[in-house]
Amino acid sequence: MSPESLDDVRTRAHVEKAVFALRPDYRALVIAVAGLMPGPGDAASEAALRAAEGTAYGLVAGTPVEDVPQVASWREAYRAFGAKPQRTRNSLEALLRRAADGLPRVNRLTDCYNAVSVKHRIPIGGEDLSRYVGAPRLIRATGEESFDTVAQGATTVEHPEPGEVVWADDAGVTCRRWNWRQARRTALTEETTEALFILDALDPVTDDDLHAAGEELLVLLRGRGPQLAVARRLLRAADEPEAALPV
Repeated sequence: MSPESLDDVRTRAHVEKAVFALRPDYRALVIAVAGLMPGPGDAASEAALRAAEGTAYGLVAGTPVEDVPQVASWREAYRAFGAKPQRTRNSLEALLRRAADGLPRVNRLTDCYNAVSVKHRIPIGGEDLSRYVGAPRLIRATGEESFDTVAQGATTVEHPEPGEVVWADDAGVTCRRWNWRQARRTALTEETTEALFILDALDPVTDDDLHAAGEELLVLLRGRGPQLAVARRLLRAADEPEAALPV
């Protein structure tokens, strides 16, 4: 993917006004990357996961996961569009609950962003840009959009609930319930060389916190592709489209 194509992903990324009406404090840092060196987990991704597991253990040692401020904020957001957070947990909460027994080991790229998610207490999603159709957008679903997933071991197509907050492209939903479950179609694999990472934030996470998480993710990714091409943008309710940040 050319730098121009990455920049097109950055400039066309969009959050629907109805989502900001639901949570005016919501922000998304979108990072489009090409030139990645994919593969299975390696020593660096394993070290990042182990450090994240230590962070999670200290965080929840004396505090129920649902009372961690960043988790509680996402639980409120889920309730606002009709989801039941005790049944469909946001990705940050799901990872924190698994950390005591060990975070999942999936592949090099997924392991890196999961480690950053736990360390910074920010939900992060990763998508294979080569499988993306059009631009990423966060919307409130009509209920007619398609979502390809696996249920009971078989591939299937589901549909979001009307009003559900979902990430989507021109081909369908890429992540349901804001940051709950990603589609099979755009999942990162051991062959992915270009990816879109979405870092979600609600208060009490600040813009500085969000950018710090993005920087750490890029450090890990550059260890697997020193010649990365990067385009990124912070989406906020109050802003017009921003200029590109330095990479």
